[in-house]
Amino acid sequence: MSAVLTLSHGAKNEYTIISNAFIDHYMPQANGSYVKVYLYLLRLASDPDSITLSLIADRLEETEKDIERALKYWEKQKLIKLTRDNANSITDIVFLPLMPDNELKESSCTKEPPPKKTAESSDADKEEAEESSCCHFEKPDYSNAQITALTSLDEVKKLISHLERILGRLLKPSDVQTLLFLYESLGFSTELITYLYEYCASRNKKSTSYIEAVGIAWAQAGVDNIEKAEVETAIYSQGYTIVNRAFGLNRAPGSIELKYIHRWFATFGFNGEIIEEACNRTMLSTSRPDFKYTDKILTNWHTAGIKNKADIAVLDSEFARKKPIKSKPEITPPSSNRFTAFPQRKYTASDYSALEEMLLRKDCTHAD
Repeated sequence: MSAVLTLSHGAKNEYTIISNAFIDHYMPQANGSYVKVYLYLLRLASDPDSITLSLIADRLEETEKDIERALKYWEKQKLIKLTRDNANSITDIVFLPLMPDNELKESSCTKEPPPKKTAESSDADKEEAEESSCCHFEKPDYSNAQITALTSLDEVKKLISHLERILGRLLKPSDVQTLLFLYESLGFSTELITYLYEYCASRNKKSTSYIEAVGIAWAQAGVDNIEKAEVETAIYSQGYTIVNRAFGLNRAPGSIELKYIHRWFATFGFNGEIIEEACNRTMLSTSRPDFKYTDKILTNWHTAGIKNKADIAVLDSEFARKKPIKSKPEITPPSSNRFTAFPQRKYTASDYSALEEMLLRKDCTHAD
């Protein structure tokens, strides 16, 4: 039987009040089920008697483990504070005040560090990370105590064993950090994590940075079960094929390239036809596969509201119309000098005839 929870809230109202800061800054980046749990907790805060994790799970049609993951996520976001008993069961949930809106805006975008270079990483995985759009998921640095506590869980032990078979090696410390990030911060189930590793291994991409990048992309796309992951992988497989064909590549994209492709398809919402056109223009301009150059093209098209190739044609026409026409250089008349200063004489046919007769007479005189 789950322990009885105590919820406390600063205000008690007939209506459930949701902060605009939560809607603007926290909700868009969170897993949908996590948002559902947070909103339901706000509702329960006005009537906190006899609340248990089991009750919340039944009401939301989730498992108690799912509810715990959601609570841990919001605790990491510093929206709630959890209190646990000696058995590590959650006993108290306190809602914390949200950061002021101006501070949220300043801290919402950060520069993403480059992926760690490892011997098993491909050249594409070793590219320096670009300044990305706002980082929606911050990977914590788990302490030895946290690692020990989490890896002692039976389901995590079984998961580690499965992943080592998939990777064909023992997990390194960096692998464990990524695993706990997927399990704790992103809230992936053990089944979804296993599917993630199997998918990456099937593409011969077993580096930690690549697996982490795919996991983040899935979380941003709202993937929280295997069914959604299968749909996502089908979309990306089609995307990889389009980009590889246009760029003439015969390999899977690296972790940085993966983030670009995810942005083009998921964030910008472009179809394969538009992305292929941008890749083709990149090759014509740079003569090489350049994801950064293609990203600039697609970012401009996204800003311009491009939806299809017809829109691109209209944008090209407007650009050509607005482009200034270069005027022809003026022809400067030749400068006057001692060779061109005298007036030019025009010769007639009779002039040429008289000159010819004079030359003939001169030849006859020399002959005598």
